[in-house]
Amino acid sequence: MNTDTLIKELTFKAMRSSGPGGQHVNKTSSKVEVSFNIEASLALSDQEKQRLQQKLQNKISSEGILSLQCSESRSQHRNKAIVIERLIDLLKQSLKPVKKRKKTKTPKRAIEKRLKTKKNTALKKANRKPPKID
Repeated sequence: MNTDTLIKELTFKAMRSSGPGGQHVNKTSSKVEVSFNIEASLALSDQEKQRLQQKLQNKISSEGILSLQCSESRSQHRNKAIVIERLIDLLKQSLKPVKKRKKTKTPKRAIEKRLKTKKNTALKKANRKPPKID
């Protein structure tokens, strides 16, 4: 994944944001939405595109566009930087290969310890009962 090429392929859209800012919110477009077309990207290889399609299928539209929004800050420039950072982190996390789980056997010592505590609690509960009179 080439991040420089990827950033050039992003399309930005600014809109009015809700949240803090008072009357200033009604006048400025500080919320930023970034769109990234995964299918038409030159920054990604075919394998990377397939992996992203699988991992991010809930976040990608039917046209193959991934979009994220940010309205945390009052500044449009700060929101733009935040959303770019989020998008790159999301892509990097999605492109990481999943580690296969190595099956391990439970150690004998752990099994013995579990059985010993089980017997102790059983004895403790048995001693709480009144003695049987024959």
